[in-house]
Amino acid sequence: MTLHSTNPEGRKPVIRCAACPIADRAVCSYSTTRELSLLEAIKSYRTYLPGEEIQSTGEAAAHVGSVVEGIVSLSRLMPDGRRQMVGLLFPGDFLGRATRDTAPYDAIAVGQVTLCQFDRRRFEKMLGDSPALNRRLLDMTLDELDAAREWMVLLGRKTAREKIASFIALTARRSRAPVSADGLHIALPLTREAMADYLGLTIETVSRQIGALKRDGLIILTDARHLVIPDLDALSAEAGDDVV
Repeated sequence: MTLHSTNPEGRKPVIRCAACPIADRAVCSYSTTRELSLLEAIKSYRTYLPGEEIQSTGEAAAHVGSVVEGIVSLSRLMPDGRRQMVGLLFPGDFLGRATRDTAPYDAIAVGQVTLCQFDRRRFEKMLGDSPALNRRLLDMTLDELDAAREWMVLLGRKTAREKIASFIALTARRSRAPVSADGLHIALPLTREAMADYLGLTIETVSRQIGALKRDGLIILTDARHLVIPDLDALSAEAGDDVV
């Protein structure tokens, strides 16, 4: 994976690890002070514009990195020219595989994205000397596996209404939406057309189900991409998810 950018302002000043906004959930969140110092020496920041390609399938993997700001879509181009979205990365998620030479998916910035990137070879070497980094990367990989299994259930067994409710609830949880007196305020990361592709629905079905959730008071639309969730537990229950 080569983290490149056509944006002339793509490089950003390095943020000290102690001041990192994703320090509590990034790959380095278990690291010791010494390990953080070593990571400081091999990291850099890069910003990508909306729609900009971060990596392409089969591209040589020069870097790995954590999403600091924004959302990244992962997709694969099919032989017939169709594009299938396979996942979304939110702030704190890890992009790339330290032990893999090439990128398995296309990664594209959804909105503006900032990555904290590490030289892949040097990061791989650090894994051999850092039990904490290894343990955190394993935990994140297992979380990713759980999410993939949940997504299989969503695509295979849930109704259209449950799929839309699940996607909105997932966005709220993963983006750590701010809470106000009227509920959680979120920005949908995808257009309705992209949501349809991601969820295996038609755009008409997406619009119809969003309208139904609005009529039932489960969401409040403020514009086409922004909404308020008055009660996340109620929305999660509508999605067919267990409410803790």
